[in-house]
Amino acid sequence: MEIRIDDNAGYCFGVVKAIGAAEEELVHSGSLYCLGDIVHNSAEVERLKRKGLTVIDHSRLQQLQGCKVLIRAHGEPPSTYATARQLDIELVDATCPIVLALQGRIRRGYEEMRACGGQIVIFGKPGHAEVIGLNGQTDGTAVIVSHEDDLDHIDFDRPLRLYSQTTKSREEYQRLIANIKDRLPQGADFVAYDTICNRVANRAKELEAFARRVDVLLFVAGANSSNGHYLYEYCRKVQPQTYLIGSAAEVKPAWLTGAGSVGISGATSTPRWLMEEVAEKLRDKGCEL
Repeated sequence: MEIRIDDNAGYCFGVVKAIGAAEEELVHSGSLYCLGDIVHNSAEVERLKRKGLTVIDHSRLQQLQGCKVLIRAHGEPPSTYATARQLDIELVDATCPIVLALQGRIRRGYEEMRACGGQIVIFGKPGHAEVIGLNGQTDGTAVIVSHEDDLDHIDFDRPLRLYSQTTKSREEYQRLIANIKDRLPQGADFVAYDTICNRVANRAKELEAFARRVDVLLFVAGANSSNGHYLYEYCRKVQPQTYLIGSAAEVKPAWLTGAGSVGISGATSTPRWLMEEVAEKLRDKGCEL
């Protein structure tokens, strides 16, 4: 059985930057707080915890003082920076440059809309760390939409600026834009910005080509990875024998019956070492799946 690891799979630049910043600080001081899981992959989070990383939430942040806290690639709202200043906390800011630029764009759009009575709409997953940071640029006033049903929360008689979470599907975003346009009155002041990360958008097409070349695809991703679930579902459309796993231990022998080739891929939050671990188990002639 031929086993292939997708050369294009693995961390995006923003995650690489965040993990690199964490590891550098851990080598220097041996400990570091991180506001939320540094990446949506439990195996990688546990690896960094063993090195001295402590994951905290916002309530725990309020209890700290005079220490270092990492802001992960997803970014944070302005209120987090204000809290850090008040508590003399040094922030290791690893916000993805693409997310950081989007935060700035939304802030400027918010100022424009506030001046004319308009509104900011963000296409994203409610409660997602990136979306919380983006909404923070609007002082928490943005309308968050994730499905067509959410469009009822938009006031179509007011000026509107639309942005997307960087890791959403471009196809879904285009459908949402079309639905909004259908509901707008003639001459409406509406602008939709293309704010989806090109790495994420291009990844889907790369993954489609890889999925078509194998008989079975094992897609490795964390249970709470939005990007992982989107790419997994995308793969299943072109390769029905696609299975979502979090580790090598979850592979089932029945999936591989009769397969001449098995592909291993993952989300932008999936570490390369985890995919290699899956491949190694498959290569092991005596492996117990």
